[in-house]
Amino acid sequence: MSHRDHDSAILRAIMTTAVDAIIVSDATGNILRASPAAEYLFGFDEGELIGRDVKVIMPDEMARRHDSFMTRYIQTGEKQIIGSGRQVEGRRKNGQVFPVLLSVGEAREDDSQIFVAILHDDTRRVTSEAALSRSQRMDAIGQMTGGISHDFNNLLTVIIGNLELLEMNLDNDRQLALSREALHAAEMAAALTSRLMVFARQVNLKPAPSDLSEICRAAMTLLERILGSKYAIATEFTADASLALVDPVQLETALVNLALNSRDAMPEGGELLISVSDIIIDDSYMAQEADVSPGHYVRILFTDDGHGMTEDAQKRAFEPFFTTKAESHGTGLGLAMVYGFVRQSGGHITLYSEVGYGTSFGLYFPAILSGADVLEAPPPPIANIPPRGYTPCILVVEDNAKVRKNSLERLTALGYRIMSAETADNAYEMLKSGTPVDLVFTDVIMPGKMNGFDLAAKIFEEFPRVKVLLTSGYASDVFSKKIPQEADYDILQKPYRQSHLATRIQTLLDDKPD
Repeated sequence: MSHRDHDSAILRAIMTTAVDAIIVSDATGNILRASPAAEYLFGFDEGELIGRDVKVIMPDEMARRHDSFMTRYIQTGEKQIIGSGRQVEGRRKNGQVFPVLLSVGEAREDDSQIFVAILHDDTRRVTSEAALSRSQRMDAIGQMTGGISHDFNNLLTVIIGNLELLEMNLDNDRQLALSREALHAAEMAAALTSRLMVFARQVNLKPAPSDLSEICRAAMTLLERILGSKYAIATEFTADASLALVDPVQLETALVNLALNSRDAMPEGGELLISVSDIIIDDSYMAQEADVSPGHYVRILFTDDGHGMTEDAQKRAFEPFFTTKAESHGTGLGLAMVYGFVRQSGGHITLYSEVGYGTSFGLYFPAILSGADVLEAPPPPIANIPPRGYTPCILVVEDNAKVRKNSLERLTALGYRIMSAETADNAYEMLKSGTPVDLVFTDVIMPGKMNGFDLAAKIFEEFPRVKVLLTSGYASDVFSKKIPQEADYDILQKPYRQSHLATRIQTLLDDKPD
């Protein structure tokens, strides 16, 4: 074997075994080689990248600037990315843009310049840092709020005390009225700072072993009186749910704040659904999706069918004084108080919302378990894919980038071939173009002309050999009222265990003709 052949063999081995994507191109941007990891990362079939311009894996803005970068480097030697690494964005075949770490090196072959790019999918790090940043921001706001509230309470104590002493020595009706107005304003300010202390997790809770279903039932009369006749409240309480250690008064206050938030989201009336059930989060996929630490919880789901929240509003929903209401309507402390109470109780709170369909809050409280308690029958084992002579392909349809990434990781771990689409419209076009798919795993609510139900109906009619599994973060009752559908579909509710996902998919594929 010649030295050149030896080098080629080593290069082929590196390209085949590398975990990160490797792409080799010439000076014009023509792709000469692409590793299997690169084809997988960007969603292309084997050999499909060869001969194409590297701009096919770049977002539009970066693609427009690429040629000028290369021309400047070749003419002047001025380096932008060559010889160093930086974070950029890549674009998959389906148009999805995602963060990547890019390193580019240069070599010469037969007097020609070639460039070797190594790309690492940076989605997990970026998502984790964003989640950590939000958590740290909330903690910092909480510490600042607690300190300010403490100082204000000291000042208000002096103000209220002096006003009360002053009242005792006033006999002029006009002066007495002014003093009482000032005292009333000071008491309102004291109430405001006490609510801030809840967010800052600096209140004295009185936790007790509690049946959360009973607390919710007790709060129903109050909620119905607060909301009025335009609003209906439905409940789903699991029998024999575990007890949780919570302050019943503070939990009832949290339910009132959630109800007031929902009322503002449903000005013309609507329906609330309050459900209580045990939930065990015992695998990393489920914990990542729900953003909740593993453990055994009692969960309260508080769902409305209002106008929903934008992505920006969801990011800031629990910050004190943040409100989407008009000026003079609300202080923006309701959800902040709920957040502070749940976290001080050792629990977690989640938010799922879609504009036009409603909002669902999940309040997770650690369950009280004794040594004799049996948590739950162990989940069914995750079976290997039964031999079919080929590996089934699953098309994941999800507009949320974080959830889509999580779903792709889950299915890859189960051994399936995977593809993805951001909307039901994109997925339908992929199927019409002849893309071979065995099962479509789709969220219900998505942007575009079609939702998950519409996509499922078209698949059943036009592609009967393709199976469909629907999923959503909402309770099924929301769909029956907000989204008309002819068929009664089975829905895998988020968050779900890996074993449950594996079982549902395998059951559907087992029913598929060879």
